[in-house]
Amino acid sequence: MKPICYTIEPPEDFAQLHSLYEALGWDSLQLSVDDLKQMCDQSWYAVYAFDDQKLVGMGRIISDGVITGMICGLCVLPSYQSKGIGKELLNRMIDHCGQNRVIPQLLCTENLESYYESCGFKKFSVGMTRNIIR
Repeated sequence: MKPICYTIEPPEDFAQLHSLYEALGWDSLQLSVDDLKQMCDQSWYAVYAFDDQKLVGMGRIISDGVITGMICGLCVLPSYQSKGIGKELLNRMIDHCGQNRVIPQLLCTENLESYYESCGFKKFSVGMTRNIIR
């Protein structure tokens, strides 16, 4: 089996990311392939994991590049989970923040708190959100 390839080069076809989001049940906003491409293109940093030509994971950071970087969209195809891919993507994002002296932060659901704590994150505040009509 070939090793997973990690790269900042985006997929040639963002339909792969759309399929990844659907596989995770992340399609509630009904984002288009163009929306996903724009989302990644406008991120401060994005990293992708490929098994050969197949996109199996990705993560991105939105940031001003000075103070904080919000890690978001960290995802791995269900059939590839628990193989260290998510941790490798996260470590690459943390390293990128460190190289640029940017503080990595993230929001997550309660069921993922222990995962991120195991990666060195600490709970520090209450996050809030407001729904909008799309």
